[in-house]
Amino acid sequence: MNHELFIQREILELLKANVPLQAILGDRVWDTPPGEAGHPHLTLGPCESRPAPADGDSVEHLLTLTVVSSFQGTEEAKAAVSAIRRAVNDARPENDELRAVSLSVRFSDVWRSPAGHRTFAVLRVRAVTEPI
Repeated sequence: MNHELFIQREILELLKANVPLQAILGDRVWDTPPGEAGHPHLTLGPCESRPAPADGDSVEHLLTLTVVSSFQGTEEAKAAVSAIRRAVNDARPENDELRAVSLSVRFSDVWRSPAGHRTFAVLRVRAVTEPI
């Protein structure tokens, strides 16, 4: 399994299994949302990967998660950010081939759309993976 696919699958599974996040998003956590995505929902966006400096076969990843809410205000999006942060920070997923040796939310931003119909939250997650 490649590092990029591993960390994508593990982060999505980690978030889908998180009870506090399920209370906010339900089962609306996707790599790509369906055509009629309900709100609120979370999608996985751009993912960058590069060899980790001086760590042999380790790979550093920067993943973007986006929450979209139609709640009138920022509370729902901020609650989702908090639940995601608690679920992701310091998690150490692994399988038979790879493991995450570092996983954390490095950045989050919450804002309302100009028309005020949606609230967005973007989180940047950093992960380092290595072979077992």
